[in-house]
Amino acid sequence: MVQRKVRVRFAPSPTGPLHIGGVRTALYNYLFAAQHGGDFILRIEDTDSQRFVPGAEAYIVDAFRWLGIPFDEGAGYGGSYGPYRQSERKDIYIVYVRQLLESGHAYYAFDTPAELEKKRGETANFQYDASTRMAMRNSLTLPAEETARRIEEGDPYVVRIKVEPGEDIHVHDLIRGDVVIHSSVLDDKVLYKSADGLPTYHLANIVDDHLMEITHVIRGEEWLPSAPLHVLLYRYFGWTQTMPAFAHLPLLLKPEGNGKLSKRDGDRLGFPVFPLEWTDPKTGERSSGYRESGYLPEAVVNFLALLGWNPGEGRELMPLSEMIRLFDLASCSKSGAKFDYEKGKWFNHQYLMQRENGEIARLFMPLLEEKGAKADVAYVEKVVGLVKERVNVVGELWEQASFFFTAPAAYDEKTVRKRWKADTAARLSELAALLGEHEPFDALTTEEAVKSWIESNGYHLGDIMNAARLALVGESKGPHLFLITEALGKEETIRRLMRAIEVLN
Repeated sequence: MVQRKVRVRFAPSPTGPLHIGGVRTALYNYLFAAQHGGDFILRIEDTDSQRFVPGAEAYIVDAFRWLGIPFDEGAGYGGSYGPYRQSERKDIYIVYVRQLLESGHAYYAFDTPAELEKKRGETANFQYDASTRMAMRNSLTLPAEETARRIEEGDPYVVRIKVEPGEDIHVHDLIRGDVVIHSSVLDDKVLYKSADGLPTYHLANIVDDHLMEITHVIRGEEWLPSAPLHVLLYRYFGWTQTMPAFAHLPLLLKPEGNGKLSKRDGDRLGFPVFPLEWTDPKTGERSSGYRESGYLPEAVVNFLALLGWNPGEGRELMPLSEMIRLFDLASCSKSGAKFDYEKGKWFNHQYLMQRENGEIARLFMPLLEEKGAKADVAYVEKVVGLVKERVNVVGELWEQASFFFTAPAAYDEKTVRKRWKADTAARLSELAALLGEHEPFDALTTEEAVKSWIESNGYHLGDIMNAARLALVGESKGPHLFLITEALGKEETIRRLMRAIEVLN
């Protein structure tokens, strides 16, 4: 058999923002394709016209550009297998709908939503299948003339696959091995709806995978129940020789408790579940994103890669090129992966430490502007170098560094009670006078001068240092004291000392 070039696809629906679980699915597809010298395709599955959300497709494309996960072809990228939006492929699908009808593997059904709902109320766990379809209104029970008349007169209908009873359907999964599902548990899924002239996921997915020569379908575990139906469709179309290999990835689970990770979990525990910020066009509700929360794209990618895949040897921090080299579907877990958002922060901290201060400063600048703090890039870069070890995400820099840009308007009461003593004002006045005469004002020589002054006067080192920090910062935090004075400069350092004396004395 001729070895086919590896071709995989990521096929999101533009029904809202891209969930972080979808990002992981796309990442695994990309890693697999890149490792095998294959193609990675973006296909937009927009056949559900009722749930289509304007702006969702552009959001998906923007998200992958920020993450640094490139597509070889697809919607917005071009290629020779297009169009890559399913809504633009209507004429293609109708050919295959007719083929299934003519071969007897599908049939017309005219049951109204109200009739179906009534059946569900009458029969527990009702499904439209071999045991119930002969009691329904469809082309299997109606005379051929009536079926033709209904279609000609424009009666709404759907086309359903005809699943034969009494068969074990085998799905070979690259992660889970041989999965066997009996056809009796499958219902006759809708493949096509006359109301909008569009196919459902089940038909469009199979036709597109075949025509786009997809060799491997790597998708979430939630799609595993549909795999037997897809195997049947490949058989009905006579495409079994080109059927792609399947791999169903484990779910991303809640950080706490059981169940699939949801937006509510992120809202409750304070972490994003979307790569970029999203504003709902209908409600105006805003949802946080990893980019706007100060995460670095390479950290998000590295974190997601290890949620369900283990490269072995205890490896954690890896560039994308290393992930491509090591990735193996056989090493993916069969069970769900807990979404450890605290571990995500750890990854981001590690990557922040690897970034140049200037790069982080440029990411920090928009937040400074939002806060009304004005500073040149060189100063921001210096401040970043002093505090970046204390943060996990760029957004935390303001909390750790705000005093470098705005003098404290108030002083932490607990720290004041502990650090401000009866003689503190007098000692800080002496310190201000000393600093006014001291040159140069770098951290090293300033520290030597101040410590020499403290020792020669018999003062207590901790009392002076803690009180000075309170005056400069407003509380007991921040990097080394004399790194703060060097960054603030002589004039601002003395001004803050004198203001604290005035306010706290």
